[in-house]
Amino acid sequence: MTTATINVSGERAAVFALLADPLRLWIVELLAAEELCTCHLIDETGAKQTTVSHHLRILREAGAVTTTEDGKFTWYRLTPHVLDALAASLTELADGAERAGRHRLPCAP
Repeated sequence: MTTATINVSGERAAVFALLADPLRLWIVELLAAEELCTCHLIDETGAKQTTVSHHLRILREAGAVTTTEDGKFTWYRLTPHVLDALAASLTELADGAERAGRHRLPCAP
């Protein structure tokens, strides 16, 4: 395994980890449809404010969401590049699986 492979695997793992939490994934799904503020996300998910804020901080630090201040409200918008990276990663894995289905390494006797 090369350093480049480890780096790609690490980046892939980070994107998957970002969306691995069910509530965080739900927040991403909600933000994929429209820009929302924390109060909307609390209402939609039924989660506590501190929990929603925690997940939004993780998403913001990963660059998955951007914010806009409007008075006392903070609006969150999903940045598509994180989902684009996930889609590209899944496509790469699927392509590899397709190739692997037709090739075998020889086994040592």
